[in-house]
Amino acid sequence: MKNEIIGYVGSGEFTQEDAKKLTGINLAFGILHNDGTVEPGGAREKIGLIPQIRQWNAGLRIMLSMVQAERDAFTRCCADEGLRERAAANLAEAAVKYDLDGIDLDWEYPCVPSNGSAVSPDDKHNFTLFCAAIRKHLDAIGGKKYYLTIAAGADLYYVNSVEVPELMKYLDYINIMTYDLKCGFHALAGHHTQLFSKNADVFMNSCAQALELFVQYGASPDRLLMGAAFYSRKWENLKDNENHGLLEICAKSGGYGPDYEILVKDYIDKNGYTYYWDDEAQAPYLFNGSTFLSFDDPRSLKAKAEYVKEKGYGGIFYWEHKCDGTRVLLDTLYKTFQDASMLTSD
Repeated sequence: MKNEIIGYVGSGEFTQEDAKKLTGINLAFGILHNDGTVEPGGAREKIGLIPQIRQWNAGLRIMLSMVQAERDAFTRCCADEGLRERAAANLAEAAVKYDLDGIDLDWEYPCVPSNGSAVSPDDKHNFTLFCAAIRKHLDAIGGKKYYLTIAAGADLYYVNSVEVPELMKYLDYINIMTYDLKCGFHALAGHHTQLFSKNADVFMNSCAQALELFVQYGASPDRLLMGAAFYSRKWENLKDNENHGLLEICAKSGGYGPDYEILVKDYIDKNGYTYYWDDEAQAPYLFNGSTFLSFDDPRSLKAKAEYVKEKGYGGIFYWEHKCDGTRVLLDTLYKTFQDASMLTSD
């Protein structure tokens, strides 16, 4: 499974040209309840467009990405055999009902309470059992191949909280969320989705490092997708040091910054912000003397796509489609993979 380009699609416009450039979309978000019932949730609007999307690109893989309605829904459904079977059967039924190609699970995160979830150490094995149950029910539908994927955290805490080799028996690929690598957990201004780690970073992480970690823990490289960010992260009230705010300790942790479309319109070399390129990290950033913004742009995405192709990874996915009305970022991924494919075939 090579050169995947998958977008998480929630609200916002989705066009025929988008459908032709993507290999898959994850509709965000369906909802899992702690009694094992499921509903389309915020994905309902886009589910209604599936017949039109099929006409635009019959080969486009359409998945329903699931989050939990209650803070303990995943933990409960994974832990109880009856609930596992009920939830798995309901997800398979939803795949048929809504003409989907499969299910994506976005549990942030098994065993880890940092996002406010009510979790258990038993999540580690129970998540494997849940994925096995979903795979069984999807395979039982017949008629075509149904996919099962997950969104995964991009650091050591995640691979220690799940059973990677066991999960690979049931998953078609793993979307590694190689964004928010610097985020609300970090009072340190830095790249939130850089390709390579910086030696001077005390919270060292990167897209390449995260994918290598999953391989070390037993994942198949060609079923790993690297994450790209169509939005920015920001840190404020910094000093104008020699690195223009990069890797500066801050009074507060990082928040969300503007989407890429807004960065182009109002921030990149505008309104006091200067664009900088970090060659070591292969990542851009903006600084205006006090505010630091980290994001992906065409240059960083081209580097990511070329790296993924070179290393034999499965492809790239991004969050979130609505964040780039310019379509420059999607176009960059599409063109880079197309060029790489032509070079490979020569």
